Amino acid sequence: MAKVNYQYEKRQKELAKKRKKEQKQKLKEIKKNNQAPEVQGSENTPAVQNSSESAKETPSVQSQEK
Repeated sequence: MAKVNYQYEKRQKELAKKRKKEQKQKLKEIKKNNQAPEVQGSENTPAVQNSSESAKETPSVQSQEK
């Protein structure tokens, strides 16, 4: 009769728990990241547009100076 390898079974259970824990953590991070841009996105949208406009003006000024 074959001997049961309890260490192998225990290790498999530990690995399964670890994977499940990592998946939960990833889901929490994804939810957190998805919620954060929506709140910040509406506030930062004008600032992003202003910075891109100033960046567009800067190269033209530099090319005139050369």
